[in-house]
Amino acid sequence: MQVEAVIFDIGNVLIEWQPERFYDAEFGRARREALFAEVDLHGMNDRVDRGEDFRDTIYATAEANPAYRDEIRLWHDRWLELARPEIPRSVRLLRALRAKGVPVFALTNFGIGSFELARTRYGFLDEFDRAFVSGHMGVIKPEPRIYEMVEADCGIAPGALLFTDDRADNIAMAESRGWQTHLFTGPDGWAARLVGAGLLTEAEAA
Repeated sequence: MQVEAVIFDIGNVLIEWQPERFYDAEFGRARREALFAEVDLHGMNDRVDRGEDFRDTIYATAEANPAYRDEIRLWHDRWLELARPEIPRSVRLLRALRAKGVPVFALTNFGIGSFELARTRYGFLDEFDRAFVSGHMGVIKPEPRIYEMVEADCGIAPGALLFTDDRADNIAMAESRGWQTHLFTGPDGWAARLVGAGLLTEAEAA
């Protein structure tokens, strides 16, 4: 089926998301490993991505774990240093698709407050035709409901959606709903997929 819209995940597709790298640099690997083993920071982040308050959720987690209070607060206070840098070729692909008139959506696990903060640094986050942000939707990938909501809102047949994400579980759920998919492992492979789908020429995808 001809692709009618392309859907980008954001974290590790358009912006690198490697919190462990930040904590390693700040506190050393041993301290980071101890922190992440004792405190479920990714679970905390999932709560933010479901719509809980960005600052309050992180600060409450910090207060509940006083041995790591200062480190945990940085998840909020220096969040833009966790979510960087952008992946330039992926951003170029987004813009190339839009220049060709291909509708481009985002489907992302992202908090309300953290997404607004990211928009202050990454202008391309305002360039999607539609942005499906989990914090506003109250549900996260790979739960089926978030895919259902995208389908209902855009009105495009599942088989005409092409979705890229770096997580296999998110891709698997999309495939189970009949979406076309690409497991993102780097922008070069994604570019080749877009060219193969006839959405961009090789020159446009460079």
